[in-house]
Amino acid sequence: MKKRAKGSNQSRRQFLGTAASVAGGASLAAAGCSGLGDRFGGSIKTSPTVTPQPGVKLGDNEPIKIGVIGTGGMGTGHCNAIINLAEQGRTKAEISALCDVNDLRVQSAQKQCQDRQGIEVPTYRDYRDILARDDIHAVLIASTEHWHAQHAIDALTAGKDVYCEKPLTLRLDQTMDVRKHVLDNPDRIFQVGTQMMMLPKYLEARKAIKAGKIGTPVWSQTSYCRNSKTGEWNYYSIDENWAPGVNVDWDTWCGYLGPREWDPKVFARWRRYKDFSTGIIGDLLVHVMTPLILAVDAGWPTRVTASGHHVVDMDMENHDQVNLNVEFESGHTMVIAGSTANEVGLETMIRGHEANIYLNSRHCEIRPERIFVDEIDAERIDCPDIGNDQDQLRLNWLDCIRTREEAVSNIDLASKVMVAVDLATRSMWEGGAFRFDPATMRVSRA
Repeated sequence: MKKRAKGSNQSRRQFLGTAASVAGGASLAAAGCSGLGDRFGGSIKTSPTVTPQPGVKLGDNEPIKIGVIGTGGMGTGHCNAIINLAEQGRTKAEISALCDVNDLRVQSAQKQCQDRQGIEVPTYRDYRDILARDDIHAVLIASTEHWHAQHAIDALTAGKDVYCEKPLTLRLDQTMDVRKHVLDNPDRIFQVGTQMMMLPKYLEARKAIKAGKIGTPVWSQTSYCRNSKTGEWNYYSIDENWAPGVNVDWDTWCGYLGPREWDPKVFARWRRYKDFSTGIIGDLLVHVMTPLILAVDAGWPTRVTASGHHVVDMDMENHDQVNLNVEFESGHTMVIAGSTANEVGLETMIRGHEANIYLNSRHCEIRPERIFVDEIDAERIDCPDIGNDQDQLRLNWLDCIRTREEAVSNIDLASKVMVAVDLATRSMWEGGAFRFDPATMRVSRA
């Protein structure tokens, strides 16, 4: 495709700057207020709609050109995974641009991408320079959680298809802001990078429930538990060569959560700190909650109670043991446990009035309740081995960019998950139960 004239690019960049200030103003400023309760906010506020730019047309034999925002462990991992898929002939895509506020990280990712692809891959400090490029079809967002909303909104406004790492955002008001922009731009492909979403067993469970094979789904349970001798997320290394103001733009990284004094621990291990992450809930539990919420299909979460404790890892601000009780519109209840101090979790299952669905293996197994054994046969639904489910999710996004079909891990599902994440986080830090009203999109104490 022909590139636009220089003047057109400049106009586009000015437009993106305006879009960023308007789109992120209300929700992101609210999220940065002092005091934990204020930072959560009491109601959902969405920002004004900004007229979006048209997407870049993709030619039939043209590779999907992707810009990556955030080249830490996950971002660089995505780069190599997409390059692997292209090398295997499973997709036609290339990593065409990289952005990070850490020069050392982005240079490392650049070398890997250039060496493997044999093309020049420019790097940027300002993500808006990627969005202003007329040849970029799609953007993969692997930045820190507190930047997800701004990056996603600006990418959508710039006419890019988006893959946003989980959790969708840091706070619920940001989620609703992103949701509004996704719904206002139905021609854009939007995928949330939640693991396990492509596992067939969850879709089979959903079908079984729809077919009435277990009666009324009463309650379900799942967990994400692991253990560490040195503290969760401390395995992210600190580079002694990082120098704020020289090769790291610390102030930009902090964004609305700054200004702050330079802290390499926060920079490398931000998941341990409550201002920057919901910890176990948003980083780990979303992987198991999302496909289970899809399977149960019980509507929006409406009431959440949760507890969080420091049991072993006393240095981490976020909790190392969490327990959630999530109630949905239909009356269904989901019990969720998370730990970074013990690796033995709950069996993943859905309990129905007439039968139960067991999901701990690759397959979907249905076993009747004792009083219904004469009416319902036990059944095992064999599910294929799909290989790396994250690769399948990446391929789903890339395929949808060509077909323009809705991606599997969509905004509606991600919004419901974030209601549970946000209300659980409030409950842990503030105490008590919290409600969400789907009709008004408002949060209140129960």
